[in-house]
Amino acid sequence: MKRVRVVAAVVRRDGRILVTRRKDDAERGGLWEFPGGKVEEGEEEGEALCREIREELGCALEVGRLLLRHCHRYPDLEVDLAFYACALPDGEVPQALGVEAIEWAAQGTLASRPFCEADVPVLAEIERA
Repeated sequence: MKRVRVVAAVVRRDGRILVTRRKDDAERGGLWEFPGGKVEEGEEEGEALCREIREELGCALEVGRLLLRHCHRYPDLEVDLAFYACALPDGEVPQALGVEAIEWAAQGTLASRPFCEADVPVLAEIERA
């Protein structure tokens, strides 16, 4: 079974959490997730997260502490997820470049969206973190 390392940014602003919706034609298309992506060979997790945010959202990112790790097994793939507390530097505005949509979700509303299966078990913990 293929195994991938994935990093995700948990960005908070004014009591809201940044979430993105995958492009409809992508794998697991149309589902919500935390911005981020795969860690490439030889890349540190923080570097990968900054690169992915530049590619997907067109902005810089300040990577903070590791919030939690979670492993999820899809039928075809095992995903090792690392969620980091992050911030957008002053003046940075995310844009939907590599994603279908961006939203600032109000605290306590994450579970009302259809999230990627790998994220669902940690939604409540992320909202509390």
